[in-house]
Amino acid sequence: MSTLLDALRDLLGQAQVLTPQGANDAEFSRYQTDWRGRYQGHALAIVRPADVDEVAAVVRLCVQHGVSIVPQGGNTGLVGGGVPDGSGQQIVLSLQRLRQLREVDPANLSLTAEAGCLLTDVQQAAAQAGLLFPLSLASEGSCTIGGNLATNAGGTQVLRYGTARELCLGLEIVTAQGEIWHGLKGLRKDNSGYALRDLMIGSEGTLGIITAATLRLYPQPKGQTTALLACASLSDAIRLLEAARADLDAGLTACEVMGRLPLQLVQRHQPDAAKVLLGLQPLPGDTTPAAWTVLLENASNESDEHAQQRMQAVLQMAMDSGLAQMATLAFNQTQQQAMWQLRETVPLAERTEGLMVKHDIGVPTSAIPDFVHNAGQAILARWPQARIVCFGHLGDGNLHYNVQPPLGQGQGAGLAAFESEVNELVFDEVMRHGGTLSAEHGVGRLRVDEMGRRQSVTALAMMKAIKRALDPGNVLNPGRVLP
Repeated sequence: MSTLLDALRDLLGQAQVLTPQGANDAEFSRYQTDWRGRYQGHALAIVRPADVDEVAAVVRLCVQHGVSIVPQGGNTGLVGGGVPDGSGQQIVLSLQRLRQLREVDPANLSLTAEAGCLLTDVQQAAAQAGLLFPLSLASEGSCTIGGNLATNAGGTQVLRYGTARELCLGLEIVTAQGEIWHGLKGLRKDNSGYALRDLMIGSEGTLGIITAATLRLYPQPKGQTTALLACASLSDAIRLLEAARADLDAGLTACEVMGRLPLQLVQRHQPDAAKVLLGLQPLPGDTTPAAWTVLLENASNESDEHAQQRMQAVLQMAMDSGLAQMATLAFNQTQQQAMWQLRETVPLAERTEGLMVKHDIGVPTSAIPDFVHNAGQAILARWPQARIVCFGHLGDGNLHYNVQPPLGQGQGAGLAAFESEVNELVFDEVMRHGGTLSAEHGVGRLRVDEMGRRQSVTALAMMKAIKRALDPGNVLNPGRVLP
């Protein structure tokens, strides 16, 4: 191993090869611990190449010495896919120094960025060209575009623009053999063989290392507005979504839903963010959130006023038909930001409240009411004191369905047993509705065993055949995605 470390230092320079002996604990450990604090690994070294050629050279050295690699972007993942195991024998390959914005092509509505660019960097570069890169996540100030693509990130705009896969036109990849695939084509149409780009996106660094991407841009909306609506049931919220989609068509860019409990947690732990809920209270002094609160966003190619007028028509229809009990509309950017802050503060409020068993599930939007009802009944019948924190992306069927254990089962063996049983109940219900155990967070280490149980034998065989073909030495991110 010392020979490998010496070769890496010769290649990258002493400062870009961190080892446990050569770095302070805080600097080294931040690469070894996932964002949720669930996984704490132990790496042989952290390497920080500066460009694609250095990435390829690092891979070749690791292959030569029989050492596996864990690619890492902003380390904001939620399933443990970007941190090393505990063996002390893996190299963490950080892509954060690959920060160049190589090209903005307004005529082609595309932008080429290296994998270490923050999502906000890409958004801002597009905006400076008068264009829009619509991928939007709560972690956009710290997550990287390479990680977004490696996990096929979703976020709040999937309803209108699709996931990260739909926003990518081409990729630059370092293979498991240390070769470079120059696939940075800015094409909308290319039927010249297998879709290697789509194969790499969402593979979580197990098939190749994304070093750059050509991304799809859109014209900036000329106007935008947001609204909050209080609904008595999820069925009403689904019908509201249908009506809004019919009226606003492509202008409907987001539809989020939040249950009562997650908003109560925001009121408790982030009261400033919860002030916007006052606009939904039917009676003065009533601070209880509605059973379900829906956030809608409408974009216009004309003006803010046009966006507001069209949204007002939707709100009036919702109130007149009884789909919404109360509604409030944002008339300026400050009010829009306040509504989005309410939604984006939910995960932070959860984290402050305590440990929860988290799920990132997807079911057909039409199946959401039945799923939530059936899963909730099964969980509360087994643990009456458990609390269900449900929120997410109603428009694309992706719910963050999280369960807080009863007192006394929040740690140690009790928590592990609780998590195992809850997962079984939730994923059984997901599969009954033709859903998925991971909608946008990925599989990583967290769901790898469930993949073995829940995916079909045929699907797993195909995936393993692809892995063997592209990475026969199991060099890239072993133990992730595939059991």
